[in-house]
Amino acid sequence: MAQGSNARTQRGRGRESVERIPYVVDQALKVLDGLKHVILVGAKMPVAFFAYPNKPSQLTPEGCEGHVLARPEEDHIQALEWLCDEVGARATPAPVTNDKPAPPATGAITSEALGQSLGALLPDNAIVADEAVTTGRGFFAPTKSAMPHDWMSNMGGSIGLGMPLATGAAVACPDRRVVSLQADGSAMYTVQALWTQAREALDITTVLFSNRTYQILKGELANVGAGNPGRKALDMLDLGRPDIDWVGVARGLGVPGARVTNMEEFNRRFADAVASPGPFLVEVVL
Repeated sequence: MAQGSNARTQRGRGRESVERIPYVVDQALKVLDGLKHVILVGAKMPVAFFAYPNKPSQLTPEGCEGHVLARPEEDHIQALEWLCDEVGARATPAPVTNDKPAPPATGAITSEALGQSLGALLPDNAIVADEAVTTGRGFFAPTKSAMPHDWMSNMGGSIGLGMPLATGAAVACPDRRVVSLQADGSAMYTVQALWTQAREALDITTVLFSNRTYQILKGELANVGAGNPGRKALDMLDLGRPDIDWVGVARGLGVPGARVTNMEEFNRRFADAVASPGPFLVEVVL
């Protein structure tokens, strides 16, 4: 089953869960290999973000059929409930999908450690606006055991969505904490959203992943077979000279913040931020 065109139901050790289809084409092909039917709930058939040389744009195997249960504009919950009634599944207990959350990670900052801590510290009923890009590709799995929450991500290949998405979610749901997972390169496109968050006193915790480069664009250069693009091209993808002071930028737009360099600092700052009213930015130095 695909939801939002980026998920697949997987079975393992007696449990079922909905997994994201990977962004990387080769990984996605491996995940979807062997499928004969895809049931689409508010989604289209999964495709690659870009036309990569010598790689397919259609991610499902040849001959795989897509079956539309509900179009994007239709009521997805009603459609799933109707399907349960049709197959007599109402009386079947829902499978247990969540393990006990792991404790917050300690030590050096890594993508895996950040995912573990987010899974442990994400507050109940949170809304996650995910534009973590390359840093956050491994966040989805460890947050399956987090408190119940909604997860919103970019369904196209553009960048700059994250901060406005978080802002809109906080305006729409003022009673819920919004967690904005944001890469530094794409944050440069829409940083003015922080000013709106401060002006409207929105309950948004921004986790800003600062690797000081457009890493996603470097990856795309490799994916299209650009080889060594040269010093000038790589220089345009660099976010150093000078390094961006994200805590200073946020403060200048009215949002308090803190910079962290290890997981203990991250755990403390993040936990305090999601428990306090108003916006706050945590700059994670990678």
